[in-house]
Amino acid sequence: QVQLVESGGGLVQAGGSLRLSCAASGRTFSSYAMGWFRQAPGKEREFVAAISWSGGNTYYADSVKGRFTISRDNAKNTVYLQMNSLKPEDTAVYYCAAGPLYSDHPNGYDYWGQGTQVTVSS
Repeated sequence: QVQLVESGGGLVQAGGSLRLSCAASGRTFSSYAMGWFRQAPGKEREFVAAISWSGGNTYYADSVKGRFTISRDNAKNTVYLQMNSLKPEDTAVYYCAAGPLYSDHPNGYDYWGQGTQVTVSS
């Protein structure tokens, strides 16, 4: 079992930055691939970024490539999402997820956090 708790969301102006954190419980964190997804009101959950268990591979949605960076610290059981040059269309609830697969699809993940709200004002 892995429990995930996101933090770092908030309200920011367009062009600003936020850093999301996702703290995981359990001693097997380093064996899981991790992903970030987001869901805006009235829309489906969409992929944002993923990172392999070692951190050696990362993958981004085209909409965030060059602006967002995913990273992880296995010693701290934490995955991060650094978000720069934020846009109003980035407004959503952001979820982290853990799973055996390095994937851009929600079905690739077994465990999910409760989400953290990110609001970008224009």
